[in-house]
Amino acid sequence: MTSGTGASDIMAMPVIDKESLIVNLDEMGAVKFGEFTLKSGETSPVYLDLRLLVSRPATLRRVARMMQATASDLTFDRVAAIPMAGLPIGVAFSLTADIPLIYPRPQVKGHGTARFIEGTYHPGERVLLVDDVISRADSKLEAAALLEAVQLEVRDMLVVVDRQMGGAQMLEERGYRLHALLTIQEILDTLAHLERITRDQYDFISAWLEESRHGRSRTP
Repeated sequence: MTSGTGASDIMAMPVIDKESLIVNLDEMGAVKFGEFTLKSGETSPVYLDLRLLVSRPATLRRVARMMQATASDLTFDRVAAIPMAGLPIGVAFSLTADIPLIYPRPQVKGHGTARFIEGTYHPGERVLLVDDVISRADSKLEAAALLEAVQLEVRDMLVVVDRQMGGAQMLEERGYRLHALLTIQEILDTLAHLERITRDQYDFISAWLEESRHGRSRTP
């Protein structure tokens, strides 16, 4: 990970222990099974509530360190976190990696500075866009557009979980690269292997994911 602010060579990165993180997320109730409506309007049999990380500092710290390791080969000057769920994750990552943070506001303030990008930055800098999960890529593209409107460069995006619903492909078509600590399939595989979900749950959700990748969804 290289920063234009002078933090060039980062110390040795921690080992990425995906299984341990998945178990942590499951134990804290962040992996939920049932029937959920996603932001896209689609119905999903699995939901990832990573907002719970704010109440689990040890797990949030682990996520930040894994993000630091994942981003170690990327070049960027600032971290840009997407509110709301992505903001505490971005703050933790920023503190861990000692990289400045900015964030685009979901709504421009009607008072004060009326800025839609909070934090300091310089036109021409490259930012790493950070969020909790990706399903489709709409919110990531909206955030990238706000950052690019003030002449910041966005090439890479980093999330905790890729739900594998076509978001990565949508970003690639627009010239962006997605990096994820985990995929939803990795989570399912691990939970099934550790017998934390049933075989029926695993088979149903895996089939739903396969259909979702082709633009369809099943109702549980």
